[in-house]
Amino acid sequence: MDKTKIKLNILGLSYSQTQSGAYALVLAEEEGERRIPIIIGAVEAQSIAIKLEGLEPPRPLTHDLFLNFARAFKIDILEVVIYKLEEGIFYSELVCLYNDEVVRIDSRTSDAVSLALRFNCPIYTFEDIMEKAGIVLDFGDQEAPQQEEKKSPEEKTKKTKSPMEEKSMQELKDLLNEAVDKENYEKASEIKAEIERRKK
Repeated sequence: MDKTKIKLNILGLSYSQTQSGAYALVLAEEEGERRIPIIIGAVEAQSIAIKLEGLEPPRPLTHDLFLNFARAFKIDILEVVIYKLEEGIFYSELVCLYNDEVVRIDSRTSDAVSLALRFNCPIYTFEDIMEKAGIVLDFGDQEAPQQEEKKSPEEKTKKTKSPMEEKSMQELKDLLNEAVDKENYEKASEIKAEIERRKK
């Protein structure tokens, strides 16, 4: 069996269409078009989103605590490997280095990805898992733009207008700080996305 490792990158997070209160973590193969959607819980999604958005929580979250603990005892994570897919569940392991010895630790995939972000280490899987779970997203649909053109300007304005668009940059920054202080990272992530959109 071919066990060549395939490198994955984190494409993003979205609300799960199949499970209420859950999120879909989307991983993409670095040299290809296949994507792996993995259903994860809200807490794990929040931990991943904080790191993706570059937010700094006032107190360390569980995965930050793990990072601090590992650094204190000179343990490093070299890579994360998603090594098995069984009955819709992805199995992962942390490949760690401790005292010049490689140690493998079993992990939930959501935790493994969150730690990979903090340790700045690569995420891998194997071809058999990509064949089972990989999907190719097709963005080449030409129908959508034509339908969009038929909408009136009033309909377009209603659809795209959001309360954050009316805030000034300073108000957004104040709201961002307030959301982080209150540990409302989902809100903070939305505000940061609006700030980044305006900077472009």
